[in-house]
Amino acid sequence: MRSVLYVLSFLALIALGFWAYRENYATQAALKEVEGLQRQIVGLREALSVQRAEWAYLNRPDRLRGLTAANFDRLGLLPMEPSQFGTAAQVAYPQTRLPEISFSTDIQGTLAAPEEGL
Repeated sequence: MRSVLYVLSFLALIALGFWAYRENYATQAALKEVEGLQRQIVGLREALSVQRAEWAYLNRPDRLRGLTAANFDRLGLLPMEPSQFGTAAQVAYPQTRLPEISFSTDIQGTLAAPEEGL
């Protein structure tokens, strides 16, 4: 009886060791993947900051003014002035047309007075 208990304990110990070994390597693989993803995120953030800086550099008002002046013949761009803008009341919004009613419905009944205290 004791020998069976010893054998079962030994097999359980081997099974637990094998499980711990596999979990260790799975954890290390997950940590390497996370580290790679974090490096990729850092690289993408750096690229985004470079692109934002380049966008700000390319959209400098003095540079755009110079480009407008240099390409005036081809583009016909003029500087913006407050007199070029209108108000919301000057916008011609399209009139919405309601659909025609193709059938009639008779409704009978009375309107109830609203209850007080609500």
